[in-house]
Amino acid sequence: MGCIENKTEPSTLSAPGQLDYNSKEAMQPRAPAIPSKELKNGGRVKSNDVVPEGLYRPNYRIMTPNMRSPEYVQLSTAAAITLGVTNGKMYRCECTRCLNILLTYPEGCRANCAYCGLARHREAERDFADRNFIRVDWPAVPIDEIIEIVAKDPEKSPFHRMCISMITHPNSEDDTFTILKKWTDKISPDAIPISILSNPTTMSREDVQRTRDLGADIFTVAIDAATPELFDRTRGRGVQSPHRWDKYWEILLAARDIFGPGKFGAHIIVGMGETEQEVLDLVQKLVDMGGHSHMFCFFPEKGSLMDHLPATPRDQWRRVQLARYLIDYCDVNFDQMDFDDQGRVVGFGIEQEELSKIIDAGIAFRTSGCPGKFQDDISACDRPYGDSPVSDIASYPFKLNKKDIKKVRKDLDMPSI
Repeated sequence: MGCIENKTEPSTLSAPGQLDYNSKEAMQPRAPAIPSKELKNGGRVKSNDVVPEGLYRPNYRIMTPNMRSPEYVQLSTAAAITLGVTNGKMYRCECTRCLNILLTYPEGCRANCAYCGLARHREAERDFADRNFIRVDWPAVPIDEIIEIVAKDPEKSPFHRMCISMITHPNSEDDTFTILKKWTDKISPDAIPISILSNPTTMSREDVQRTRDLGADIFTVAIDAATPELFDRTRGRGVQSPHRWDKYWEILLAARDIFGPGKFGAHIIVGMGETEQEVLDLVQKLVDMGGHSHMFCFFPEKGSLMDHLPATPRDQWRRVQLARYLIDYCDVNFDQMDFDDQGRVVGFGIEQEELSKIIDAGIAFRTSGCPGKFQDDISACDRPYGDSPVSDIASYPFKLNKKDIKKVRKDLDMPSI
């Protein structure tokens, strides 16, 4: 979510002769390293037991304090800037409209997802609160301090939504409930709606119901990998991680029943080896269930098991962005679309003139996520530069101008009519 480009990051552009999509054969994670015994489960942080004192900015040169939810949470860089607890600016946008909260523990996330900077295998190199996630550091802040700031005037808050991101940890559910109650005791969900980014692996249907009872408005499940095979390779047995495709769908279906139409959704990462046809079939399935898809462009997160792999080519990403928007918001059905023998979109299922208007409106290429206060298809969770450097924006966190549309059309190989 930061706007300073890291010059060491791999290019998001396709090299000459490279495919215009990330194939399944190419997107193979490397094997996770095994940390030494003293580094497992946050051992270094817990044995040194440094007392936290207010805001903690990730700093690899000092000992990480012993911080633990629900007393402490981490914030995205953009949310911390918007809240006013740290300084910074965002390229072409006013930081973020979503207060992204991440649960934190010395033990960290006990899952080992191949594309994630928070993965368990990083115990060998970095304490949990110091790990980068979606390209940036996440400062840690006492939850009471966050609530105190927002509660001063929720109606005029820059935040359109608050989201609690759970991690795979034994205390994750109970601490989510505690934070939810703390928040709603002082801030009405009517003023700032609440989303839950869940951890299905440790959740039950009763847990989903409780988040709803405590005031959550939208419940999301980060399926991320679009097929069972890719899920297992990048989130399950293939990387010694506990997540299972069937369990994720069990909790997603519970969210459908408990939260109702339009109030649940799934995260999907594009470019991890699935075909465009496979990912859009999943998007249609979610719509048929009454839910929404929230799209992420694969970017090789530094320190992850996939940081050596190419980012999603822009042509693949734009085709999926556009098709996903048509399915989610324009009543176009997946079955109306055409695909080639590589599963790439070659027909979007609507007349060219209508398609051109949708492209020029630009909303299809903005960050997708839970809705804000403007309109349903403009996300509160704009995640500035969470999946790309500013030099080659994948998900636009702001309204596109004519120059941006021209770039998108070039990516799509669809010049203006």
